[in-house]
Amino acid sequence: MSPRHQPVVGRRAVLRGVSLSALGLAGGGLLTGCGIPAAKQSEGSCVSTDLSAEQKTLLFSNWPSYMDESEEKVNGKTVLPTLEEFQSRSGIQVTYTTDVNDNAEFYAKVRDQLGSCQPCGRDLFALTDWMAARMIGLGWIQKLDHAKIPNVDAHLLEQLKAPSWDPQRDHSVPWQTGLTGIAYNAKVTSAVGSFADLLNRDDLKGRITLLSEMPDTMGFMLRLVGADPAKFNDAEWSKALELLQDKVASGQIRRFTGNDYVQDLNAGNIAACEAWSGDVIAMQADNADIKFVVPEEGLSLWSDNLLVPNKAVHKANAEALMNYYYDPEVAATLAAWVNYICPVEGAQQAMEAIDPELVEDPLIFPDEATLAKTFHFMALDSAQAKLYESDFNLAIGG
Repeated sequence: MSPRHQPVVGRRAVLRGVSLSALGLAGGGLLTGCGIPAAKQSEGSCVSTDLSAEQKTLLFSNWPSYMDESEEKVNGKTVLPTLEEFQSRSGIQVTYTTDVNDNAEFYAKVRDQLGSCQPCGRDLFALTDWMAARMIGLGWIQKLDHAKIPNVDAHLLEQLKAPSWDPQRDHSVPWQTGLTGIAYNAKVTSAVGSFADLLNRDDLKGRITLLSEMPDTMGFMLRLVGADPAKFNDAEWSKALELLQDKVASGQIRRFTGNDYVQDLNAGNIAACEAWSGDVIAMQADNADIKFVVPEEGLSLWSDNLLVPNKAVHKANAEALMNYYYDPEVAATLAAWVNYICPVEGAQQAMEAIDPELVEDPLIFPDEATLAKTFHFMALDSAQAKLYESDFNLAIGG
């Protein structure tokens, strides 16, 4: 069984078990004890020293199954081919840990150290846009040296170059990117073309699921009420929230999920759902009835981003790894295993020699027309995050 046919246990596999009201997206004061805001830092107030020249090591925290793996094990350990090659080429020994299971949970692990300008025990970690934005806003992330990441500057997809929360990509580099759209099981329902269908069709009542991550679900609710998810106000938020509350009360939505929708959709227990693109690729390998839809309302585009925290002492080593993974051939090798959108220009051409079947896969290499239909969710300040997460949690019964 090739890696892309394995069960989905990766990037989005962990249920969001933390209370959603505790998540705190891109603001400054949530998830801290006793109501004390998280401490902001700056380059001047929290100075980091780089020891990369003397110490050829790197401590890298990532999501589970977010690195290519060999089907064979050596001495009982899983081999990570591209990471092994990086170590061989660079001489940098990487301690690789898959302890990022949830953005909020990971934030809780490191907030006390980073908030007080102390090392968090990691040189590099990967977090989703909204949490990356939050940490950058708090001044907890070191500024990158673009001279050391020329491959990133040369090959980063145009659509990912200038997020509002890091417009020059001075603090973040996309690791993998994904789309949020709709999936349905053609064996148990007719085609579903929009979120309006999901929320209004009588034949889908009680047979759909939406996602428990607020930016994913509320982005589409905002679209449905005519608002821009990338720039909305409190009145528009309230209108979108009211729509969600109405659909929950009506019984249209069966439940809110992490990616455990995969099992229910494959089995036909639900007919359709809000879904992540990487999950759908994995499902389609074994179930031809699973279809991914670009909704009429568009697609949510998100990334998980590599970040170097304050007081990490191997920043140049981390930058070397970033630069390595933006080599198109390396990026294609990684993409063939993880099944998400590759953020690296040129990787599609390199995929010809790695897995020709994936060269035209629109969920790994979406075309310009598809990318033109994408939208981002607005970065939130502290007050907005507190209000909106509490609202959303109450609406979905979390």
